[in-house]
Amino acid sequence: MNNIAVFCGSSNGALELYREQAFALGQELAKRGLTLVYGGANVGLMGAVADGTLAAGGHVIGVLPHFLQDREIAHTGLSELIVVESMHERKAKMAELADGFIALPGGPGTLEEYFEIFTWAQLGLHSKPCGLLNIHGYFDPLLSMFDTMMDQQFMQAKYREIVLNDTGAAALLDQFATYKAPAVKTYLKDQTQT
Repeated sequence: MNNIAVFCGSSNGALELYREQAFALGQELAKRGLTLVYGGANVGLMGAVADGTLAAGGHVIGVLPHFLQDREIAHTGLSELIVVESMHERKAKMAELADGFIALPGGPGTLEEYFEIFTWAQLGLHSKPCGLLNIHGYFDPLLSMFDTMMDQQFMQAKYREIVLNDTGAAALLDQFATYKAPAVKTYLKDQTQT
């Protein structure tokens, strides 16, 4: 594993703790020799995780659509900035570059990015780890929803195991190192999941 994509908010959130932990994640990635792949902006938690990685001597690849670069939010201190045409291209490029994915607290865009990559893992389109850095219990409701999906038989238990989570960056990345992807999703003739 070399490159970790991080999805997170372009805002700092209500608590300084979110920014502190985003910065700490960046430092942990650099400490482990992992490259950060992220959305390329200098604002919010996006800027914090990039700054943390760079401050610790790490490598950062940003992937930013033209229209956001034009709004002058591009981080100017990155190791590499890849400018693409659209949000779809941004997500595809990040997925191509990444060996694993972490979501930090964020809004609808963060969740959309995480759910797409999680769905691809469930369908067997990739076997890369997908983690939630659960700062201050931010993802507790989402983790509960995953349990509800499983309990109500809309998600198999083996796919619930795709959702790696921890409250600390080091512990979450330790889980990445031992992650084994589940078998590809299949269906029986009566459409019962297997």
